[in-house]
Amino acid sequence: MKETPINFNIVKEKIDNSGLKPDISSSTIREIVKVVNEIEQATGEKFVRMEMGVPGLPTPKILLNAQIEALENVVTSKYPMIEGDAELKQEASRFVKLFLNKDVEAKCCVPAVGSMQSAMALFLTVNRTYTQRNKILFIDPGFPVQKQQCQVLGVQYETFDVYNFRGEKLRNKIESYLKTDEFSSIIYSNPNNPSWISFTERELKIIGELATKYQAVVIEDLAYFGMDFREDYSQPGLPPYQPSVANYTNNYVIMLSSSKVFSYAGERLGIIIVSPSLFDKSFEGLRRNFKKDTFGYALIYGSLYTLSAGVSHSVQKGMAKMLRAVNNGEYNFIEAVKPYAERANVMKRLFLENGFKIVYEKDEDQDISDGFYFTFSYPGMTGDELLEEMLYYGISAISLKITGSERTEGMRACVSQVLPEQFEILEYRLKKFRENH
Repeated sequence: MKETPINFNIVKEKIDNSGLKPDISSSTIREIVKVVNEIEQATGEKFVRMEMGVPGLPTPKILLNAQIEALENVVTSKYPMIEGDAELKQEASRFVKLFLNKDVEAKCCVPAVGSMQSAMALFLTVNRTYTQRNKILFIDPGFPVQKQQCQVLGVQYETFDVYNFRGEKLRNKIESYLKTDEFSSIIYSNPNNPSWISFTERELKIIGELATKYQAVVIEDLAYFGMDFREDYSQPGLPPYQPSVANYTNNYVIMLSSSKVFSYAGERLGIIIVSPSLFDKSFEGLRRNFKKDTFGYALIYGSLYTLSAGVSHSVQKGMAKMLRAVNNGEYNFIEAVKPYAERANVMKRLFLENGFKIVYEKDEDQDISDGFYFTFSYPGMTGDELLEEMLYYGISAISLKITGSERTEGMRACVSQVLPEQFEILEYRLKKFRENH
């Protein structure tokens, strides 16, 4: 039996009884959460938990107070409008102008019940735009649940790992898929979950040019809006602006999320930003499943309407006031989430000092930002071995294997739940890991 920070026999028992072996690296995020909860309960030892990407900072008071006020004043017995609250849509339109420098009408800004529902509605819509195109292209690594959504919907998709296709190499790789005329759309996150890479302007231009050339819709997931902390994207109406493919094509849809940058995950609010020209564009294929063939109408009154009866009044009113404060320069939403970068800086240093490697470490020739996630591996160990072994040391993460990454030796670490007072514990456990390996 090894001498490990967490009782070896208990950890082994819980892993063996979990049903996750022999391929524990294929476990979903929630499956890892479950087994770690069981180990913590059985041992009384608290893990350094890096497996789940949940906010670790409090929700801004401006937002909470506005939601409370809305609950007291809004007629909660009435259904919300499916296209969204007028005030929220207007402030979302302002936000896009002030922080992305793009003119998008309020009608093109559509709330959803979190980005999970945004993605579901978009997958239902984009893959029906052309009668002959039935696939979505994932630029991986990516959020595993989005592929699960495609599987549930019966939507076909293909993926490639961007690790070896940065810079100009990205062009030929994407074009090799689009030229088959099988793909309706492209999806990626930026900054990226799980690798925390950020596409450069050159790469976004390549994606945009190819989307225009092949008339494919780009779904740009900006769940971590402005959180590439190498630049300050926090000043409304002033450059630099959040990088986006919207600067290089009119065939775009942006998914904004309140979960991370506003620490509002529990109330479930996402905003779909549709390019104005795409919103009103007609597609022959849409008539197969929707009453009208325009993209915006099909998205709102077809896909979103069948998924829910709208986003709750109070959540929309709360976020409208939040965005107004941000748009007016009264609240710096980027400054509020900088603790994630500070935590990542310390945690990455501790991992590197104890023999670990950062897997996705560069954006072309520049080191990636410190932020919400980072990736790591340990020389000589597979991802399957590493995920399981670290549980004995009281450290939990997920395997890159489930994210579409080809770097299956790697793990994704989320910094949000690791508090500064745990850094000493993390350092001790990493040192013990190195001593035993």
